Parts: sequence; C-alpha cells; structure tokens
Amino acid sequence: MTTENVKMGRLDGRVSIVTGGAKGIGRHYSQALAAEGARVMIADLVDGADLAAEIAAKHGANSVASEICDVSDEAAVQRLVAGTMERFGKIDVLVNNAALYAPLHEQKFTEIDVALWDKVMAVNLRGTFLVSKHVALRMIERKYGKIINIGSGTPVRGIPWLMHYVASKGGIMAMTRAMSRELGDDGIRVNTLMPGFTLSDSIVHENPGHVETARGRAIASRALKRDMQPQDLLGALVFLASADSDFVTGQTIAVDGGNVNT
Repeated sequence: MTTENVKMGRLDGRVSIVTGGAKGIGRHYSQALAAEGARVMIADLVDGADLAAEIAAKHGANSVASEICDVSDEAAVQRLVAGTMERFGKIDVLVNNAALYAPLHEQKFTEIDVALWDKVMAVNLRGTFLVSKHVALRMIERKYGKIINIGSGTPVRGIPWLMHYVASKGGIMAMTRAMSRELGDDGIRVNTLMPGFTLSDSIVHENPGHVETARGRAIASRALKRDMQPQDLLGALVFLASADSDFVTGQTIAVDGGNVNT
C-alpha cells in the first residue's frame, strides 16, 4: 500500500484516556477516538478488556489498553496515569466521562439519602478533579493537552428530581472554567461537552423508568425533535480532542438537538 492511499486520522499520534470508557456512551467515545487514530486507555470500574480486544482487532494491538479504575480513589487514579505513561509514553487527551447516573432514580431532593449524595459527588466531581489533577501534571511537562469534561444540560435547565446529579454536573462546568484559566499558560485546553438526554445502552437497560419519564420531555424541548443517540456526540468529541480546537478553551459545547441555547 502506498503512502498516499493511507487515510490519516484527525487524532493520529495522540494518546487519550477515557474514564467510564468501557460501556454506555463512554464505549462510543473510546471507539470514535481509536477510529480517528488515537491510542486509547479505557478506564472503567467494569473490565474493558473485551472492548479493548475489539478495538485492537480493528486498529492494531498498540492502539488500545484497558485498566479497571475507581476514579474517586486517588491511588487508583495514580496507577491509571502511570500505566498509561508506561504503555504509551504520553497523554494528549483526557475525556472525563465516568459518572454515576444510569442507576439513579428520580426522587425529591428532600428524600435523597446523604450516603447516595456523597457517592454521586465522589464519582462525578472528585473523580473528575483527581483524574484531571494527575493527568494535567503530565500534560504540563509537554505544554500541550486537551481535557474534555462531560457535562449535562440538566444544570442549565434546572431539571428536578435528580438534584445530586444536577449539582454534580453544575460543578463540572464550573471546574472547566477554572481549570481552563489555570492551565492556559501550559498549553492545555479544557472544555465541557454537554450532551442532552441520550439513549445510551446503560440508561436504557439500567433505568427504563427514567427513560419513560424523561424521553418525551427531552424530545418536546428540542428544536430537532428526535431521540438523541450516542453517535450524535462523536463529531464534537473528536473536534475537541483534535488540533481543530486548539484555540477553544473554557467553553461549554451543547450537543442536544437545540434544547439549550448557549
């Protein structure tokens, strides 16, 4: 095969970590980054070995690795970052996707148990902080990096009955703004990718009751009145991970069919 026949991906040569990257929307993120040429470390509480094998079969053995990681545990995060560096030698892109959402049931905030509140904050907020902290230290060494925090339209719209989740995602958007200011001089771009209500495998299988109540409301509030699928997010994800967005930082990019106008 001649060089001119080889298709270059938009992320060729880049190394990415995707937290929560083994299932749900995160699975699609991992696949999309690999398809554009990135080498991907899949980090998840569940074993991502099967997905890694699938990606390796398509893109080569050196295109992917996986590690079981609890992002709320700093020691586990440090092992993840060290393992990524050992395997791939650098980290260019971090997708902070790991979050506790699919199993959450709608309830009044006055009925939310404190232990559940703390668990949501530990995964969604502390996890994003910890992975960003340890990955940023590696990115600072090279004066370049892309941190993509996965937000949600729920804090913008003030969605009721999921206040623990909504509050955590509001915190993510605030963290993006603060991190982008702190890391700009180090060449690190930090943005929030903000999905609307998405019919991922996780939410459909784990919480059909929430799908039943939220799906119709979500479609009715969109300018583009259809269900949102994980594939709808992939173009924006690749844009934020690529050199195309090198002058974009501190932003919230809504991909939700026109639900929230930013």
